[in-house]
Amino acid sequence: MSRTRTAILAALALVAGTAGAAVAAIPPDAGVAAVPCTVDYKVQNQWDSGFTAAVTVTNNSAAKSSWAVKWSYAGNQKITSGWNAKLSQSGTAATAANESYNGTLGTGSSVSFGFNGTYSGTNALPTTFTLDGVTCNVDDGGSGPGPTDPPLPGAKVDNPYAGAKVYVNPEWKAKATSETGGSRIANQPTGVWLDRTAAINGVNGGMGLRAHLDAALAQKGSDELVVQLVIYNLPGRDCAALASNGELGATEIDKYKTQYIDPIAAILADSKYAGLRIVTTVEIDSLPNLVTNVSPRATATANCDTMKANGNYIKGVGYALNKLGDAPNVYNYVDAGHHGWLGWDDNFAPSAALFKEAATAEGATIADVHGFIVNTANYSALKENHFTVNDSVGGTSVRTSKWIDWNRYVDEQSYAQAMRNQLVSIGFPSGLGMLIDTSRNGWGGTARPTGPGATTNVDTYIDGGRFDRRLNTGNWCNQSGAGLGERPQASPAAGIDAYVWMKPPGESDGSSTAIPNDEGKGFDRMCDPTYTGNPRNNNNMSGALPNAPLSGHWFSAQFQELMKNAYPAL
Repeated sequence: MSRTRTAILAALALVAGTAGAAVAAIPPDAGVAAVPCTVDYKVQNQWDSGFTAAVTVTNNSAAKSSWAVKWSYAGNQKITSGWNAKLSQSGTAATAANESYNGTLGTGSSVSFGFNGTYSGTNALPTTFTLDGVTCNVDDGGSGPGPTDPPLPGAKVDNPYAGAKVYVNPEWKAKATSETGGSRIANQPTGVWLDRTAAINGVNGGMGLRAHLDAALAQKGSDELVVQLVIYNLPGRDCAALASNGELGATEIDKYKTQYIDPIAAILADSKYAGLRIVTTVEIDSLPNLVTNVSPRATATANCDTMKANGNYIKGVGYALNKLGDAPNVYNYVDAGHHGWLGWDDNFAPSAALFKEAATAEGATIADVHGFIVNTANYSALKENHFTVNDSVGGTSVRTSKWIDWNRYVDEQSYAQAMRNQLVSIGFPSGLGMLIDTSRNGWGGTARPTGPGATTNVDTYIDGGRFDRRLNTGNWCNQSGAGLGERPQASPAAGIDAYVWMKPPGESDGSSTAIPNDEGKGFDRMCDPTYTGNPRNNNNMSGALPNAPLSGHWFSAQFQELMKNAYPAL
């Protein structure tokens, strides 16, 4: 698919004579030296409705202290985000002007910038470029890799996990290895959680973001490698919970932008890390709260009403997608809850619409979203094999059972695939990919059912056959009886980019009792094994393990239980 063409435009002015006159031969180097500028425009990656382009401009005329490159599109291409230049567009006319740090362009020097764009139909290449009003040569690298070509270095791919290794966090590996039997899973890749501003540089002597990326480069070698980051520090974070409250108050959106997202974006944009495939999981447990836990619902909380009113969840997610998506090797996946949260009719479509609203806020576009992730840090079973939502017992639909409770989905894979279809139907690209966190949803061990339950009634049928042994799908904290799930793997099912362990097994969801701390972590009764519940879990017991530490801290007893109940078994 790659092709190269060179059209010497400005040099024609050097050819003396009138029409029809003989033209003297030009020495081979003369025409090239006379070209005032050359533009190399490459489409590095292209998918159904979008593309990534890289542009290099070489100045062969007098040195410049500022510059502007202009071109026009023949089709309906639209620039959505870019880097290393101030990009603007009016109709088909596009302009790239220097940033403050790259305005100097000496004679014979080059400058490069890039951008993401959208299109429909044909993504025709621009044919004419100007540098400060002077027409340049065009030396384009064609339309990039074809369907059978390998991806260009640093170019985006449809599924970042395909054909790639995934980063093993040395800090989590050390904790897992220190546990009896933990070496069996210590080399599994897990997410790196940037759950507060200090985590960017490292907390208490631990690894910061650059240290992780440097370690990832060492693990990469000559292979492709994915690094998984959890972006998790919204103002008023986790408005329906207390155990995972964050450091930023409900109104501190500017601090979130300038002190948290901007520094992360600057590190990810460092060319040193351009060869890594960086997957970001953007702000778990945030947007769904604006659907399910706001007034006038019985599950509403005052904190969630506040976050809906001030719009800072929407603004924060949009800003993160916009800024992080500027780096061409970053793949943003937005958190989409889980089936036991959003699977009901009055939650499902409104949540998808809300995701789109966030994906187009604060300068972000749909092109900044590579996919969505479900079940992050949760326990919902991957696949329930002994019943479907369409079953009935004695003529009564299983949807009426206490466990399903009229939900449309009974497991994460069916929910993820359905949510993907819903998102595509409202404007997300057909190549949208989904991730499923399987770190703690194995539900193996002796309690795992081997067949359907008794057909006495819908409840005995469902309760006797379900893998997920929680008391209610609303239970989320350090669940008793849980096990490691499917090991991380790429392309496991239709529409699913990967099963991942985004939540590192062994890290607590929250403390069983109140523990004073300087991390902004509150005490949530859902982490208390004696708690009798609330409307969000239909007033069931919490099902939490006892003696748990603060959220994010190592919980050895849980780690051992997860290994014991792993499915597939270790």
